[in-house]
Amino acid sequence: MQHDSYPDGYLRDILTSVRTVAVVGASPRPQRPSHGVMRFLQRHGYRAIPVNPFAAGGDILEERVYGRLAEIEEPVDMVDIFRRSAAAGAAVDEAIAIGAKAIWMQLGVRDDAAAARAAAAGLKVVMDRCPAIEIPRLGLAPR
Repeated sequence: MQHDSYPDGYLRDILTSVRTVAVVGASPRPQRPSHGVMRFLQRHGYRAIPVNPFAAGGDILEERVYGRLAEIEEPVDMVDIFRRSAAAGAAVDEAIAIGAKAIWMQLGVRDDAAAARAAAAGLKVVMDRCPAIEIPRLGLAPR
């Protein structure tokens, strides 16, 4: 799949089939985009689990923060990556290892090699998009 654009049906399928989203790079600071997107996902009925090694053991939006994806003790459907592109590949490899179904790289985040690894492992991949933009654009109602 090319990753310059995505059919609406592809995005809709991902966003309606996932329930638990690990937010890699989630920030405890309310002014940060990752905090706002995590809150948006929660308000739309997703279970959003924050992953941030610098905030591990604390809470963000009333959810325990994990240092790594492998520490999460429940299945994760989608990994939403708020890391710079150079660091996204490591998060993708962890997502593959934990059996996630989808990778979502945020606006400005793109790693074609990591996307190819994820696709080869059977994961759906979205790059350079934001679920907090796509959910309302697609008309998806809160769960």
